[in-house]
Amino acid sequence: MFVGLAVAALGGLMMLGLPLGRLPGDLVFRRGNVTVYVPIATSIALSLLVALIVTMMRR
Repeated sequence: MFVGLAVAALGGLMMLGLPLGRLPGDLVFRRGNVTVYVPIATSIALSLLVALIVTMMRR
């Protein structure tokens, strides 16, 4: 239930203009008709956020 609420909250923040998925450090490679997206900075930011939430829930 908490994971669903977190995903819904994250989606709402992205709709309001939070730039997740377009952070500096996210790599995009384009060659012809192929685009490869590697969200390194977004993955790190989400990992830190989830770790913070889990830590706060354990207390």
